[in-house]
Amino acid sequence: MNNDKGYIISGIQQVGIGVENLYEAWKYYIELFNMDIRILEDNKVAELMLPYTGGEPQRRHAAIAVNMQGGGGFEVWQYAERKPQPLGFELNMGDLGVLVCKVKSRDVAAAYEQFSKNPKANIVGGLHKNIDGHQTFYLKDPYGNLFQVVQDDYIFKDEKRLTAGVAGATIGVTDIDRAMTVYRDILGYDTIVADETGMFPDLEALPSGTQTFRRRLLTHSRARKGSFSQLFGPSTIELVQALERTPKKLYEGRFWGDPGFIQVCFDIRNMEALGNHCAELGHPFTVDTTQQFKEGNSFDMGDAAGQFAYIEDPDGTLIEFVETHKVPIAKKLGLSINLKNRDPEKPLPKWMLKALSVMRVKPESL
Repeated sequence: MNNDKGYIISGIQQVGIGVENLYEAWKYYIELFNMDIRILEDNKVAELMLPYTGGEPQRRHAAIAVNMQGGGGFEVWQYAERKPQPLGFELNMGDLGVLVCKVKSRDVAAAYEQFSKNPKANIVGGLHKNIDGHQTFYLKDPYGNLFQVVQDDYIFKDEKRLTAGVAGATIGVTDIDRAMTVYRDILGYDTIVADETGMFPDLEALPSGTQTFRRRLLTHSRARKGSFSQLFGPSTIELVQALERTPKKLYEGRFWGDPGFIQVCFDIRNMEALGNHCAELGHPFTVDTTQQFKEGNSFDMGDAAGQFAYIEDPDGTLIEFVETHKVPIAKKLGLSINLKNRDPEKPLPKWMLKALSVMRVKPESL
């Protein structure tokens, strides 16, 4: 997305997943979803997230990994010194927060058959039609998180795998129309693929999935631009509104980084312009590293550097923005890219992004 507001959204960079054991969970995500390219890993104190960490700095261990076939990554995230607080109730469809992480597949039926033979893959329900008319199915990881495999023909680097990276997310809201200020007017999901109210066969096996919901599936009419836009590819956001019960907030009384889907993170350029636009629309940054790192200086993110900020949607769900200034391309060789002086609209050359393959991690090495 590039717009007259002056900022660029290159796509979904990652979905944050809070876990109790980072390497155990990451190994599982490599084995199931081929999230085996380590973009960065660090074990630092989160000093700037005080609104969401009880007012105290908290040490955490996090790793961002991607699938080279394209799509967003996973940020697998664990508190290093604090005991994580799991969700105290069963997540139900329509609850407020990130409910489902969508995963790309060029052949959903073949992926379903493959996962059906995998004893580590916990399929919830069967193969159904999504509200966009394509086939879909859901899985639950060992930690209770839901993933939806969705049809997406976009491939960045063909590694002959049936699934790629993050295609989007399903987010529970109290009012779909009210939420559009964030998801359409800020994030650029301006195209309604489907908007239906009723009971849905693909949700029936999910908690409270037999109830009545309103569902709106969104995508973006403009191709994303920016350094990593070709790696991330297109994405969707699905908003779900429960109509038969009062939904609960998934992070009510818990900290950022506690188990579950923490946030959806977007790769952006021009944090200042984005911040101004968010504030004008009534969703100002709640965390903003540019206030601590003036004049375009970078926040150290382990092997990478940049700036980050957060907003909340109308129901308190966290949306993260990251402006990347430096990212490792071949860490073993000491190679990284400085993005600050590049044309912000221009994608990085494919050969350069494909060099990320040298950062592949084998699960047995974790």
